[in-house]
Amino acid sequence: MSLRSRLHDLGKTPVEHQADALRTQSETEGGDDLTALAPRHLAVVCGTVRTVTLPPRRSVPALVAEVWDGNGSVNLVWIGRRSIAGIEPGVFLRARGRVAEVRGMPTIFNPSYEIVPTT
Repeated sequence: MSLRSRLHDLGKTPVEHQADALRTQSETEGGDDLTALAPRHLAVVCGTVRTVTLPPRRSVPALVAEVWDGNGSVNLVWIGRRSIAGIEPGVFLRARGRVAEVRGMPTIFNPSYEIVPTT
């Protein structure tokens, strides 16, 4: 490691260090770059669940989890679910599905997923 990169690392905030570690883990687990997701294409996304919400819709429940990989984020939406065991903020997961764009945000509806243990 060069002196320049060490000095650059010293100037980083703890959040930037966490984002770097998360990007590395996401790449290691085989996740696509969340900033380059294309609508209507299949994607594998890896990252940490930032938020889990249940939007106030009266007819059909939908659970929404925002996943962040240190670079970008994607919404995972499970239609007809109010909760899923294990899906909570701070959990690292890998999800697969077709990307849609909803209000400018990449979104995957009813993805297959697996919770990945952190090292």
